[in-house]
Amino acid sequence: MNTTVVELLEGNARHARAFADRFDDVQDAQRPDAVTVCCSDSRVLQDEMWGNDEPGRVFTAGNIGNRVVQRTDEGEAVSGDVLYPLAHTGTDTAVVVGHTGCGAVTATYGKLTDGLSEPAGIDHCLDLLAPSIEPGLAALPDGLDDEAAVNHLVEYNVDRQVAFLLESDEVPDGVDVVGGVYDFQDVYDGGRGEVHVINVDGERRVDALRDAHPEVDGRIDRLWEY
Repeated sequence: MNTTVVELLEGNARHARAFADRFDDVQDAQRPDAVTVCCSDSRVLQDEMWGNDEPGRVFTAGNIGNRVVQRTDEGEAVSGDVLYPLAHTGTDTAVVVGHTGCGAVTATYGKLTDGLSEPAGIDHCLDLLAPSIEPGLAALPDGLDDEAAVNHLVEYNVDRQVAFLLESDEVPDGVDVVGGVYDFQDVYDGGRGEVHVINVDGERRVDALRDAHPEVDGRIDRLWEY
């Protein structure tokens, strides 16, 4: 057996021992408190970032670029893996989480500015992401290097994904939509691994967010108010 798979199974055995008695209440149904839409980057630990060890609490959706959009025969729609818990399990909170140094945003930035080419499957994902990033290019502050530009566009992309959910008729009324950035590169003030809230139901202004949510005002921050 592949050594990596052996190691994964060893880790799973530890997981199974630790979690054996934690599935009793979710045997037949789930009612997660939140759906999180995170980048599938291996450095983004989707449950661990929340300290979550409770099965059934968080419905996790992951893809490159933390996208909430998919293309259908009828046009763009909310991705089914995001919409399902909102439409069917009573989940009333959606959290879109980008991350510093995002490879998907970097690649899309390269595609839009330098014509970067990727294999068809990756290119398809970048094409889905591009409409959420391209308008931000012209608005970027002057003098940014590529690394800083990408981190600004990470925020811009999160904002656009949040907006898509808020504007969609498919998302039930009353769903709270929050956007954040997971930082493991010391880009924001705070500890590595912290999620910084940058958007709540479309509000992006840091001062307004801190006034509205004083219980987490230390976790509200942005690189870019535009």
